Amino acid sequence: MISTRVITAIDAVTATTTSNKFYVGGATRIGFLLRRANHSSGSTALSVKISMDDVSTTTPTMTACNMLISNATNTNGQTLTRVASVSSGAANGDFFVWLDPLCVVNWVEVTVTETTDGTHSAYILIEEDK
Repeated sequence: MISTRVITAIDAVTATTTSNKFYVGGATRIGFLLRRANHSSGSTALSVKISMDDVSTTTPTMTACNMLISNATNTNGQTLTRVASVSSGAANGDFFVWLDPLCVVNWVEVTVTETTDGTHSAYILIEEDK
């Protein structure tokens, strides 16, 4: 049976912020959600770092992840769009990316980068076989 777990990595911050590192080893699917509110100008970007370090590691070495699958519109003839980050553009709302399922990782951390203003939250969505 598959279960879904949601981690609040960053909760309603108003400045550029990097989350803690979260162990996600064994996950079958990992997604990331950027939520932006209280926008008047500028944009917010969410980026992800990953690590293959073991669960017993106290300070995993993190590497930028360029294997996020964008929620961009495309046609059936196009391949998936992989990106290093997702941006809110000049809007409030929710913005999704999924980690490429071929990319197996044990640790993740997220950064929200603010330009100008807004309230920013980031969530890690984890699907696991239980």
